[in-house]
Amino acid sequence: MSQLDEAVARFQKLLESEPYKDLGWAEALAERMQAEHLTQGGRLICPFLRPNFITRRQYATIVKAAEALFSAIDRVKQMALANPALLARMELLPAEKMLASIDPGYPFLAVTSLLGTHLTNGSLYFVEYNADTPIGVAYGEALADLFYEAPPVKEFRKRYNLQKLGGKKHLLAALLKAYKQFGGKKSPNIAILEFRQPFHSGAQGEYLLLREYFRSEGYPTEIVTPDQLDYRRGVLRRGNFEIDLVYRRVKAQEFLLRYDLSHPLVRAYREGKTCVVNSFRSELAHKKAIFDLLTDDSIMASFPVAERKAIQQYIPWTRVVSATKTTYQGQTIDLPEFVLKNREKLVLKPNDDSGEHHSIRGWESDDASWERALKRAMRTPYVVQEKVQANYEPFPLLRYGEVEVREMQVDLHPHAYLGKVQSCSSWLSARNGGGFSSVSGLAPTFILEPKRSASANS
Repeated sequence: MSQLDEAVARFQKLLESEPYKDLGWAEALAERMQAEHLTQGGRLICPFLRPNFITRRQYATIVKAAEALFSAIDRVKQMALANPALLARMELLPAEKMLASIDPGYPFLAVTSLLGTHLTNGSLYFVEYNADTPIGVAYGEALADLFYEAPPVKEFRKRYNLQKLGGKKHLLAALLKAYKQFGGKKSPNIAILEFRQPFHSGAQGEYLLLREYFRSEGYPTEIVTPDQLDYRRGVLRRGNFEIDLVYRRVKAQEFLLRYDLSHPLVRAYREGKTCVVNSFRSELAHKKAIFDLLTDDSIMASFPVAERKAIQQYIPWTRVVSATKTTYQGQTIDLPEFVLKNREKLVLKPNDDSGEHHSIRGWESDDASWERALKRAMRTPYVVQEKVQANYEPFPLLRYGEVEVREMQVDLHPHAYLGKVQSCSSWLSARNGGGFSSVSGLAPTFILEPKRSASANS
């Protein structure tokens, strides 16, 4: 039994013992989460009763590999901006290309970013890149603080050392560094830009946490929506609140579906009057086609050795779906024919996470449905990616006043700020599931190490 398996088994046994069989502590924890805005869509962001544990060695491996890949991704983005043929392979909309052509006023292509990571049985794969910081930074830090003091975790800490992984201060430092490079001379007013669903009257919980943190550090901050913005006489504002720095939590494609390039945000950005983080250039790598370029031998041949090694070792083979010939394991293949014949080891993923299109796993499809999916992927920008093994672990959940243990898929998300990994969150989803549901969400993430005295006595 591995160190982690033993720790998980011990924690589960602890939950089944007195006094933790009485779920008063779990109900109190849920009430604290509700009170501290750790919710999404009215549901607790964490329905789980134990944290996700990783070893220090695992975390060190993730950090080293991820930072090499962040560097390689930055290199590919620079190449694409300078090469129209490479840029065309990213399948950007014309308006996205225009926004990508605008100099944001600072040199960083991605101030914040993360990688979707599968870590299982000693294998590590990065399956998605996100030029953004989705839920996990403030939520994960707040969850770690709550769980760290929860009664069963306090008992568990008698045997194990647990290290929290927080990222709020690193996020703020990265935003401020981008603003300074942009030319900001004063302490900025910050706007957290979000889309708000019509049925949501208030801001999302994590944005509230970030707003309060930024304010506590001395930076006036408001949560705004695109409809609330106005741009006059070189100043972007929401009402009387003048905005110097926009923390953009709105994807470019979603923005362009609702607004045109005359929107106040775009005008302020184009005229260099407001610092926008991440810049619209970061959207280049938001496309899953970035993995096509990264796994193209002709492109990465000139990359530094460490980056090439990381790409070859940690990124699954990926290609944009089209009627073309390409290479697979050094052999030339007809791509549509190869996809059709090898569904058991392939997944089709939309190039954009717009919500309109979904991933199709070949091993869960029959021949007819896979053929239909391939035809759709030939018409709409999709990538095909080689299957990698996901990680599944048992997690206890509090459901209807009782403990239920579920096998959950665990996706690690190392968070990077200016290319340096500073934190990590864990997203759990039901087997073959995805998105947000009552049995998916974040779990606090801790680096776990046995205490020496406990190891000697075990």
